[in-house]
Amino acid sequence: MDERYAMIIEDNEDLAIIFAEALQAAGFETGIIQDGETAVAKLEAFIPRIIILDLHLPHVSGEEILKGIRGDERFDETRVIIATADPRMADMLKDEADLVLLKPISFGQLRDLAARLAPGESSDSQLSSDE
Repeated sequence: MDERYAMIIEDNEDLAIIFAEALQAAGFETGIIQDGETAVAKLEAFIPRIIILDLHLPHVSGEEILKGIRGDERFDETRVIIATADPRMADMLKDEADLVLLKPISFGQLRDLAARLAPGESSDSQLSSDE
């Protein structure tokens, strides 16, 4: 696992750039993937510290990607944050993700959250207090 790498799986280019800048401000290197098929291929070879996951993606849905991540023990330490505008899907998948954020998501909100998820931080207690 690359402790300082965050993978952004988001098909909206503008949002992906905002997410990347917020994560970079929190000290992470970032990569943007804009379709589910490419994300699945990348995740076969690479394990990021954080995954920001949109649910409505071309080719392979975010829900399918999430199920694959949660079924693979290589990702046990990876934090998955769902970023979606679909509250119904967010509610259905909230127990599978480490956190669910409903769009719109602010730069500051994501930056501060990512900083708390950085290696060496005690994120579990901090996350539960914000939920």
